[in-house]
Amino acid sequence: MKKQKEKKMVSSRSKSKGPARPAEETHDLLTDPSHFQRLAAATEVPGGKKDNLGDRIRRARELRGLTFSDLSSRTGISVEKLERIESNELVPPLGELIKLGKAVEMRMGYFISPGVDKPMAVVRSDCRPAISRYGKGRSEQYGYFYESLAPEKANRFMEPFLITMVPTDVQDLSTHDGQEFIFVLEGEMKAQVGDQVEVLRAGDAVYYDSNCPHLVKCAGDKPTKILAVLYTGSK
Repeated sequence: MKKQKEKKMVSSRSKSKGPARPAEETHDLLTDPSHFQRLAAATEVPGGKKDNLGDRIRRARELRGLTFSDLSSRTGISVEKLERIESNELVPPLGELIKLGKAVEMRMGYFISPGVDKPMAVVRSDCRPAISRYGKGRSEQYGYFYESLAPEKANRFMEPFLITMVPTDVQDLSTHDGQEFIFVLEGEMKAQVGDQVEVLRAGDAVYYDSNCPHLVKCAGDKPTKILAVLYTGSK
């Protein structure tokens, strides 16, 4: 009798959990949404108003005459999530920014940092916007640091970054549209694309299609510095 009661209790608890949540989308160091928090932060626009990532997405959507439902059907992103994105409550991951850019016929770089429409944009070594993956404390042990190398160039096809990675236990592979090029400046890096795994050292480079499951991370227990260029496939 006691065992039967225990079984009933376990059964009732399992039923109360409700429907299983869908697995969260995984991201590699170039697709994690957290590093866009500062790149996508408010910028000054004519008239002294602040222009956020959500504002830029809303403006592009309205320019194309699209409703939330239209944009949702084109991207697969729920209407509720689109509303939160445009109200600046949520920063979408890079994969979704790529989809949004294609849906409204805008380059993904416009959403991250619109830049200025000029033939050349220079970023001095002491003026590179730096983004920390986990904040100053945790990033020293678990995360990585980004320095954007072209935030002021409008209509850019590529997103170049100088990235310092530190050792991490992350093993999840990610996929998204486009291609990536990485040149190792210091340290050692593990690159996995599909079933192929390579260890790259200073002076080595790798180029791969991002729609193949991939992962890049430190190889060993020391930080690694890389030059990474991301092409989203937007035209």
